[in-house]
Amino acid sequence: MQEDKKNLHQCKECGFHYKDKEMAEKCEAWCKEHKTCNVQITKQAEENQKQRGPTSLIEKQGECEKKCEEYLNNWKRAQADFENYKKEEVERISTLIKYAKEDMILNILPILDNIELAEKQLPEKLKKGEEGTPQSIEWTKGFLQIKKQIEEFLKKEGIEEIKAMGEKFYPETMEAVGEADLSSEALAKGEGGKSGIVIEELQKGYNMNGKVLRPAKVKISK
Repeated sequence: MQEDKKNLHQCKECGFHYKDKEMAEKCEAWCKEHKTCNVQITKQAEENQKQRGPTSLIEKQGECEKKCEEYLNNWKRAQADFENYKKEEVERISTLIKYAKEDMILNILPILDNIELAEKQLPEKLKKGEEGTPQSIEWTKGFLQIKKQIEEFLKKEGIEEIKAMGEKFYPETMEAVGEADLSSEALAKGEGGKSGIVIEELQKGYNMNGKVLRPAKVKISK
């Protein structure tokens, strides 16, 4: 109640409080002149206060609605910022996983290269189990099975071999490390005069989900 009176104007003669400063001054002038409180002014002040009441409530309601709208808009902005942050984090994590996967595959490919080089040294009949000791045949089967498992794993990860031998050289997917003349077999097939054809593949190339992961290292015809 004491805090409310701080915002009111008091008649210094009768002590009555008014919201309107002018009414307080009129009351004070009347009291000084008539040595008594002006009842009419008091009643009018009360009527004015009653009239201002609803207006004050409406103003307060408007202020509350404005505040509510402001808080709601701030919450919507914060929510939108948080959603954008989550999307950016998902994209960032996806990118990190992608690069980590690519790095892992690039470390596996040299192992596959060495396995394929070793496979080339094995006699065809031994690979087919037509000759060799039982122990060597079983060892060869296990060796080829390991190679097959690695190839299946890479296939599941979206790794595909770049076809190079006999194809026209494409700098987008191949790396030329030398040139050579066509072989006698190619010449016999009437392929003489063709240049820029892959005649030897020194290292296989691979795509990962349509993107070149490692270009094929090749020799091309002059």
